[in-house]
Parts: sequence; C-alpha cells; structure tokens
Amino acid sequence: MSNQRPQKPTLTGQRFKTRKRDEKERFDPTQFQESIVHGLNQTGTDLDAVAKFLDASGAKLDYRRYAETLFDILVAGGMLAPGGTLSDDMTRTDYCLFTAQEDLETMQAYAQVFNKLIRRYKYLEKGFEEEIKKLLLFLKGFTESERNKLAMLTGILLANGNISASILNSLFNENLVKEGVSAAFAVKLFKSWINEKDINSVAACLRKVGMDNRLMELFPANKRSCEHFSKYFTDAGLKELSDFARNQQSIGARKELQKELQEQMSRGDPQKEIILFTKEEMKKAGLTEQTMIGIIWASLMSSVEWNKKEELVSEQAIKHLKLYSLLLKAFTSQGQSELSLLLKVQEYCYDNINFMKAFPKIVVLLYKADVLSEEAILKWYSGGHLNKGRSIFLEQMKKFVEWLKNAEEESESEEEETD
Repeated sequence: MSNQRPQKPTLTGQRFKTRKRDEKERFDPTQFQESIVHGLNQTGTDLDAVAKFLDASGAKLDYRRYAETLFDILVAGGMLAPGGTLSDDMTRTDYCLFTAQEDLETMQAYAQVFNKLIRRYKYLEKGFEEEIKKLLLFLKGFTESERNKLAMLTGILLANGNISASILNSLFNENLVKEGVSAAFAVKLFKSWINEKDINSVAACLRKVGMDNRLMELFPANKRSCEHFSKYFTDAGLKELSDFARNQQSIGARKELQKELQEQMSRGDPQKEIILFTKEEMKKAGLTEQTMIGIIWASLMSSVEWNKKEELVSEQAIKHLKLYSLLLKAFTSQGQSELSLLLKVQEYCYDNINFMKAFPKIVVLLYKADVLSEEAILKWYSGGHLNKGRSIFLEQMKKFVEWLKNAEEESESEEEETD
C-alpha cells in the first residue's frame, strides 16, 4: 500500500478573451460631436437639409448614447459646460438655434426640425425633455437674444405637444426668479405658446401637470401677489394670462375659505364669529355675495356625516340648516343671492339622491327662517331653475307655490281695500 497522497485536481483549459461587444464602451462624445458639427456646417441654414441629415445620421451615429450632446449642438452649437457656457476644447458650429434669426417664423422652422427628429427616433423624447429642463436652468449663462429664441422655441414645442408643461418647474429656480430672468423668459414663452394655440389650450396643459396654481412663483416672495403678476403680464401684452392667473388664485382662495368654514362648523364655533370671519374674508378676496352663499352652502353640507337612510336624512338636514339659518340669512341680502342659494340647494338634492325628497322641506324651512323670500321662490319656479331634476322638483313645489301666490293675491286685495 502506497503512502503517497493523491494529487489534488487542477483546473486546466483555455482562457478566452472578452468579446468586443461585451466590453463597456467608454463615454467619449468627441467623435460624435465632430460628425454632427461637420454635417451641420455642410447643410448651413437650410433647415430642410438639416432635418434630412439628422434623419440619415441616426442610422450611423449613437443618438441614444449621445442625446445630450446632440441637442446641445443643435441649440448652442457645441457641448455645454455646467452653467451654460460652451466647452472650450470642443468643435463647434455656427449653424444652430442660438445663431439663427430672432423671429417667430425661424423658431417655428427649428421646432419642425426637432419634431421630425423625435418622431423618427422616439427614444429621444425623454432625453429632449430633460435637455429643455437643463437649458432653462442655464438661462443666466445665455445672452438676452439666446434666451428669447429659446423661449419662443419652448412655447412652440409646448403648443405642439413635443414636451410637457412640467419643464416650467425649472423656471422656479431661486436664482433665476430673484434676478427676474424667469418672468422675462415666461413672457416670450407664453406669447409664442398662445400665438400657436389659445389661452384655453394653455390652461388645460398647465392644469394637467399641476402648474396652473404655481405661476406666481415666477416672482420673488416679496412680489408674489395677484396685483403684481397681473400688471407685469398685462403690460407685456398678455392680459389673457393675467386673467387666467387671477381666476386661478380666486378658485384657490375659495377652496381654502370653504375648508376653513367647514372646520369652524365641525368644531361648533359660535355662529356670530363665523359670520364675522366670513365677511372679512369675503371683502379681502373681493367675492360677491352670490359666490359667498355658494361657498357657505358647500361648507354646511360638507361639515356633517349624513345618514344613509332617505327617511332620516331629511330630518337631519332640516335640523342642521335650521341651526345655521342666521349664517345663511347674513349672506342673502340680495334677490340674486337668494336665487343662487336656491339653485345650489336644487343641484345638491339632485346630485345626492337621498336628498331628492328633502328639497321642498329645505325650501320651506329657508322661507320660514327669512332666508328665502317669496319673490325668489316664485322666480325660481317660473323659469329661474336648473334642468337637473326639473320636473320632480317643480312638482314637489307646486302646492307651496300656489299657496304663496294666493297669499300674495290676498295681501294685494287687503291693500286695495285699505286704500
């Protein structure tokens, strides 16, 4: 028997080289930039030729990898360093957005170049939006003329749906806002956007991304008022944008006021205090009595958890509204306010099916509490009502209206006899 230990097995074999395709390619945009710059220098100011060159080059060059470089060149003529200055050691072209003529027609033509490029290479969409966001943050590094061109182009791209209005978030950068760059840029941007579409289309895009209530942020905190915004943009020829912002602020103020009133009612704050607070807020916000009574009604009906059973909800509603009749009376001093309240009651009872049968009881209660006059009820009945549940509610009110008319006739007869 041998005392020799068996040898340990060893691994043998050939070592393979890493395949070329598996090696991670080093990020080096130099050659890519040279190719794009060379092509743009050949096409010159012919933007149709530029679009064709970019279309063909996508098959040979790595647009996906060097998207930022591509867009930097098309906008500024070369790769941009942080802050918006051109990199010194790179090749540049004089044929780009920033060297083009500063007019709307030229910017529309450039927008078409970008539109064709992104439609041909869909994967560039996200990179292009990121590029615009970056360029907006670099605004201080550009000349006034370059900013104007970029603003016009951005407005056209927004109108065409090439980019989302969320890119405007970059304009709320503190340094840009403080130096007035954001507001000046926004003027040119919104002018070209509204020129392509209209204010309703612009408003819809802003609402979609939650930018409709943030336009005041284009100004520093000490100038962030509706009055300043309105004057600035109206003087710049954008009254429709001023009106839109004013309306948005008013809607926001109304929502906040409704929320506060609802909380006061839920806490059971004294009614006199609620009336005083509401009158002060109404004056501060410049709201009409008709608008205010609608807010009060919405607050009243939102401050209670209503019974799910139809037969019990009427009784609960009468009890609740009777408690706040003084508040309702304080804001129905005008006939139009009374009618506004009646329409709100009608709408609420129609939209909340459990309240359908409660409608006549609520109206009678408000009449007895001197919140609604017979004139307002008769006007509502004779044609001032909404179409929502019209036939049902008119039928419900028929007997009461007849009683009101008879009482009015008797009153007139008594007056004639006295005379």
